[in-house]
Amino acid sequence: MMGIKWEDINVWRWVSKPAPTALYDRQLVWLSFGLMMVGLIMVSSASIPVSTRLVDQPFYFAMRQGVYLIGALIIAGLAMQIPLSRWQQLSVPMLLTSLVLLFAVLFIGRSVNGAVRWLPLGVINLQPAEVSKLSLFLFISGYLVRRQGEVRESFRGFFKPLAVLVVIAVLLLAQPDLGSVIVMFVTTVGMLFIAGAKLWQFGALLATGLGLVGLLIAVEPYRVARVTSFLDPWDDPFGKGYQLTQSLMAFGRGDWWGQGLGNSIQKLEYLPEAHTDFVVAVLAEELGLVGVTLVLLMVFALVFRALFIGKRCLENDQLFGGYLAFGIGIWFAFQALVNVGAAAGIMPTKGLTLPLVSYGGSSLFVMSTAVALLLRIDHEYRLETSQAHQRIVSHEKRKRTKE
Repeated sequence: MMGIKWEDINVWRWVSKPAPTALYDRQLVWLSFGLMMVGLIMVSSASIPVSTRLVDQPFYFAMRQGVYLIGALIIAGLAMQIPLSRWQQLSVPMLLTSLVLLFAVLFIGRSVNGAVRWLPLGVINLQPAEVSKLSLFLFISGYLVRRQGEVRESFRGFFKPLAVLVVIAVLLLAQPDLGSVIVMFVTTVGMLFIAGAKLWQFGALLATGLGLVGLLIAVEPYRVARVTSFLDPWDDPFGKGYQLTQSLMAFGRGDWWGQGLGNSIQKLEYLPEAHTDFVVAVLAEELGLVGVTLVLLMVFALVFRALFIGKRCLENDQLFGGYLAFGIGIWFAFQALVNVGAAAGIMPTKGLTLPLVSYGGSSLFVMSTAVALLLRIDHEYRLETSQAHQRIVSHEKRKRTKE
């Protein structure tokens, strides 16, 4: 027993090293499934009181989330069958479709809590903002492949994708949805940085972006209220600080190990949006700091895999897949940080979901598609490198035979 090494343990080897014969990333698959299952369990637990009140069925939202999960797996399976070259061709049509959807939601969208963000499609309410995120990152990945030199050498090449972002931002702010705009902005900046844009351009862009965000907050009273309530929620615990104070109570009750699955008090209609934007607060109350930490480790392990896949692709000159993998990784990481940070009182609430965990069909469909794209990117990388390795081996064998 004293002579056992880490590399001799099967579990450690499975986690730390990719299978040499597998043409897909197994860790990415299991991390995604794990987050989806955590989401289904926590949505089921958090939604029981509100489901009972609204439709007199305790597991109404849980069953809907299960249906969404099945739909997400089907969509992801279909997305994985499409080659990256085809995704690159579809990037512009998808972006135009997203713009049409964002425009349409302003006129025929469904209003919830004062925001018009959903298109009613019968069995599901589609949130065009979620579709536009993936469409934008696909478009920018294709643009960086076509105009990589221009992005690095001129401000014009750097500015063009930002002009597209501005158009999308205007449509999103009309809903209003500042959170999605910030996610898109941060991810776009990250992708341009990976592509090699000049540092002074980022300084100017970040200064402009922060200034515009400050201005957008200042012109809307409800945004100002969110910021002030975030700074001191206990100043008005039954008014503008109500949601955050209830969330903080959930975190406090959870302590290290939690109250036990299903034993949350805050989900009993004290905490608004307990099964959507604030599902992590219920998770903290029921599973404690340990449970939240494990879920965050799963999310950022998935992000790490995305960044690792992107790095390998860029090193192998698979530029479209590399930029897209980096974009998805930055997107997931930043959105998870904002969601958990808002629930924990570290930053203002932004109405963003926790990737693959929070309730909602649109978010789950789009993020499952993003994970499927990561698997496709990794698959094509492994396929190309394995074929290259086989060609080298065959060439060496022929040389030895001739000698």
